Amino acid sequence: MSAIPLLRCTIRLQRKHVATHAVQQRALSGAEAVNALRPFYFAVHPDFFGKYPKEREVNENSLKRLNGYLENLQKPGSRSVQPMKLTFYLRNTKYSSKVQPELLSSGFRSVSFTLHTNDVLSTVMDVLTSCSLPMEHMKGLTASKAASKSPTETGKPFYRTIKWDKSYYTFTGFKDPEQELQQAQRAEPTLSVWLRNNEPEATKKHDASLPRREELNRLKRELCRRFNLTDIRWQRSWGVSHRYCQLQSLSRLSHQNPEALINLQGHTVVFADQSGMDASGHVMLGTMDVHHQWTKLFEQLPGYHSLQQQTHWLKERISLLLGGTQVVHMDRLGPVQPIAEHYSSLNTFHKRLMSHHLRLHPRSLQGLTMLLENDRSNPSLHEMGHFIIPIKCDLPTLQVFLQNHAPEARRRIQRKNQLQAEEEAVVKLCLETLSLRSLSKEPSVSPAQMIQCCERLLEQRSPHMQGLQICVSHFYSVMQDGDLCVPWDCKS
Repeated sequence: MSAIPLLRCTIRLQRKHVATHAVQQRALSGAEAVNALRPFYFAVHPDFFGKYPKEREVNENSLKRLNGYLENLQKPGSRSVQPMKLTFYLRNTKYSSKVQPELLSSGFRSVSFTLHTNDVLSTVMDVLTSCSLPMEHMKGLTASKAASKSPTETGKPFYRTIKWDKSYYTFTGFKDPEQELQQAQRAEPTLSVWLRNNEPEATKKHDASLPRREELNRLKRELCRRFNLTDIRWQRSWGVSHRYCQLQSLSRLSHQNPEALINLQGHTVVFADQSGMDASGHVMLGTMDVHHQWTKLFEQLPGYHSLQQQTHWLKERISLLLGGTQVVHMDRLGPVQPIAEHYSSLNTFHKRLMSHHLRLHPRSLQGLTMLLENDRSNPSLHEMGHFIIPIKCDLPTLQVFLQNHAPEARRRIQRKNQLQAEEEAVVKLCLETLSLRSLSKEPSVSPAQMIQCCERLLEQRSPHMQGLQICVSHFYSVMQDGDLCVPWDCKS
């Protein structure tokens, strides 16, 4: 046989191989994928992490990216997608494996893995395997897939993947699937490559959002000036359009009923999931509430002020009884806690302290801080230096714990302050050296991680960074308003 007919025959066989492979790799439907991932969703869904904002935010972002990955695989004509690194915090559920990896101090386990699969079924199985979750419920799906590869009349496979010699791919120009897989496994992009590929899209989105950004800032300044507000903030990382609509809603209310907003003077307003006052004294406006509910809240603010004064008094009393330790509530480290719930916790803990006489020197724990929690049984020391104290913990045990861990708490606080100072300095240096428009981070990124990332950015000095808004995160992403998310541990 001459070379040309042989080549044509070879190409036909390759095309048949590709077509048959495409049939075998039929993607699961969206409903099938959701059902197959049910154990995974029970372990990572953000709704189960309401009291843990760091873990909740990481899972929210990773779920969005995983869903996008699955959607791309289900698009007609989709052949492959870029590898994607994901991080999740998993809680123990009825689906959890009996053999569990070591848990973090929060009680969850952290899992990171990179997806480089090209069909939905393989992706689902990869996710479950990476998270050490059971796959017994997948037997029906995997069996049906196997059956699609074998005719029922013979019980034997009618097709076997042809392993072509490497010279075949060189001669025909077709891509070697084994080589592609190896490349995909090593394909996590470097920072410079990713910036070069995504900077045009980010710039386009940012330029398109500029008019809305300017109007958002103008409206915020106007409301703060008219009603003497300390600040206006947002609980979540909503986009510019979303935040602008929320400010517009408050602005309309201020024009329709300006008297209703008088009680807001001197407050910080936070657009949040629910209306009320939080433990820090900020006025929360629920984004799903209507003007009538906001107006009712403004009328109740004088009563909230009284509750706020009582919480301050309880904190002072607790501090005197615990050697000068200050009770604090950290918005970035804890959940958005209503002030009534915070007062109830303080009151319960204070009554218990009054019923037990602890022998602590009045100033022995001066300069230390503590958080009160309802759902713990044992006290602990956070890596940032503050004590985490259960409201119903054994008080004699608490006294011994505070005394024994006070030196370590002071050392951690000193280290935290040092890291924060280093972080501020290196962020300022990045902004000036790289000509960035802004440089921020997600709450789940620690100061040490932020410092490492900034040092890596300074080493790169990529010209593609100029004028960009960078947010340090756990993944690569171009946000809807042109902000660029880069992982803190990105490759140089």
